[in-house]
Amino acid sequence: MLVITGQIRVARSFLGWAQQQLAVNAGIAISTVRRLESLDGPISAKFETVERIRRAFERAGVEFIGNPNPGVRLVPISSGDGALGKSEF
Repeated sequence: MLVITGQIRVARSFLGWAQQQLAVNAGIAISTVRRLESLDGPISAKFETVERIRRAFERAGVEFIGNPNPGVRLVPISSGDGALGKSEF
């Protein structure tokens, strides 16, 4: 799936994560997060870097939405009662 830089910024905002928190959770350098977020459009990075970012967000309850309209969806981690909804951007 194509991931764009705007999705990363919105996903961090949903979670209230600073760039440093994303870097730690994804196991990547803070300078990489800064570089990626300074760009517009599709991410220009190694596949493994993008996958680390995507997996870190998914573990925290963020789902990336693909084409034709890229975005993110917050999928709260449920306690099992199924009562929690979703937020999208």
